Amino acid sequence: MKTQFDIEEVFEIGHLRNELEYERALIVDRKLRILSKSNSRLKPIRQKLRDLIEKYENKNWAPKSVINDDKLRESEIAELIAEKERLFLHRRKELIKNKLKAAGLTQQQLGEILGHKSKTYMSELMNGIVPFGMNDMVIIHRLLKINIKYLIPTTLSQPQRVRVKKTLTALGNKKLKLSSEDFDLAI
Repeated sequence: MKTQFDIEEVFEIGHLRNELEYERALIVDRKLRILSKSNSRLKPIRQKLRDLIEKYENKNWAPKSVINDDKLRESEIAELIAEKERLFLHRRKELIKNKLKAAGLTQQQLGEILGHKSKTYMSELMNGIVPFGMNDMVIIHRLLKINIKYLIPTTLSQPQRVRVKKTLTALGNKKLKLSSEDFDLAI
C-alpha cells in the first residue's frame, strides 16, 4: 500500500483519483515551488502537477459540483492523512540528515551507497517528491541504525481501514481489537 504521493504514477494515470491524492498533490506542489527555485528541471514537473490539481478542483469543487456532507468528511479525512504523512516525511528527512551528519556522510554519498547517481534524484527522495524504495529503506535502516518505524510509514488508507474494521467485526474475534491509534485516525 502506498502511503506517499507518487508523482510519476499520477502523471502516468493523467489525473488525480480522489481527495487523498489531491491533498498529497497540494503538499508536493508546495515542495516543488521551493525546490524549483534552485532546480529548473522541476519547473515543468510542477506545472504539470498544477494542471492536474486545477483539473481535479474544476471537476470536484467547482460551484456546479455537488458538495455534500460525505464529500466534506472525505476531504477532511484526506487532509488529516496527508498532513500526518507530510509530518512523517519531514521527521524522516531530518532524522536521516542528522544521522548522515553524525556519520560524516553527505546526502549525495548516501545516494551513491543506495545506487542513485543523481544528486537531484536523491533530493527528490529526501523531500518526498518520489518515494524511497523498500531496499533503500532497509539500507538506510542498517547503515544509519535508524529504527524502521521511523523510516516506513504505517498509515492505512481509508478504504483499507474500513475493510479491516468490517472484517474484524464480521469475524467476531474478541482477541483482536484495534484502537483508533492503531489506525492513525478514527474510522
